Amino acid sequence: MDKKNKLRIGIIFGGVSSEKEVSLEGGRNVYYKIPAEKYEKIPIFVDSKLKLWRINDFLIIQNTTSDLEALLEGQAEKIPYEKLPELIDFAFIIGHGKYLEDGCFQGLLEILNIPYNGSGVLASALGMDKYALRKILTLHGIKVPKYLAVYDKDWMDPSSAKIIKEKIKKEIGFPCLVKPSREGCSTGITVVKEEKDLDEAMKKAFIWDRIILVDEYIENAIEITCSVLGNEELEALPLTETPWQQNLGYLTLLDKFLPGGAEMITPARLDEETTKKAKETAIKVCQILNLKGYPRIDMFVRNGEIIVLEPNTLPGVTPSTMVFHQAAEVGMSPEEFLDKIIQLGLEAHKNKKGPL
Repeated sequence: MDKKNKLRIGIIFGGVSSEKEVSLEGGRNVYYKIPAEKYEKIPIFVDSKLKLWRINDFLIIQNTTSDLEALLEGQAEKIPYEKLPELIDFAFIIGHGKYLEDGCFQGLLEILNIPYNGSGVLASALGMDKYALRKILTLHGIKVPKYLAVYDKDWMDPSSAKIIKEKIKKEIGFPCLVKPSREGCSTGITVVKEEKDLDEAMKKAFIWDRIILVDEYIENAIEITCSVLGNEELEALPLTETPWQQNLGYLTLLDKFLPGGAEMITPARLDEETTKKAKETAIKVCQILNLKGYPRIDMFVRNGEIIVLEPNTLPGVTPSTMVFHQAAEVGMSPEEFLDKIIQLGLEAHKNKKGPL
């Protein structure tokens, strides 16, 4: 196919969130693996001020986002937002966390009339906001962890904080899990085993958000994750079981995305009935929140009960991550899976009325 006839794919990664290094690694992977015979690949880096840069092959192999950013001047082309439609036909966002995954960048692309991968503005925002999405899922009968939301203004007031601590003790108990409402990949998270450690855990979490969730600590459970492919017609891929690092009590960023970081068992070691129930739950979550493309739903299985932890609207696509394991189980290579993501994005935007 002649280059001028190829669909121009803007591979967009970087950003300012705590997950920007995962975004860089995933961006590299997508850049190398989407089929060159079918698409013109244009790598676009989002810097620490959320500015866009068209970068070259030398820059994309830099070890860290800060290494890359230090070399932008003189080696990369700065792209004003309004010029993006002149450069690309489709945006493949490999962004995690604030601004790239939470509906902000999706809204910009909607204004620019550029189709993109994954969910739309509202679904992306809900997928990132654990407090909001849990309230919605609960209304639909989906089981979520027992939790308490704490606002920074209430925690900073000594009399209010005292009442909150009592509520945590009575309603959640110890150990508990303290985490920001709108961060991912275990950022700002602490397992609090005793009440005396609560203040430090809250301080750590409030660095990242103004609303903190104090969750029940789910013990004697199996953590699983399920990718769901599709827009209107949804297919749950085989489940992956993700055992924790026992010394921390949760999966870390390194566990989830770096080679050798964690054991990922696909398909998960569950009986047929529980597997079916988990897949049905994952699909139901996607339908309730209007998630599209290839969302990944993280869940616990405890005594046959499915507890939904959170959806990931733009799951990590580093070489070792579980979405490729799940795709492989149904016969899809990484290249085919990434191509499918693009096709689903084009399909979703083709007949929309208003924002996706």
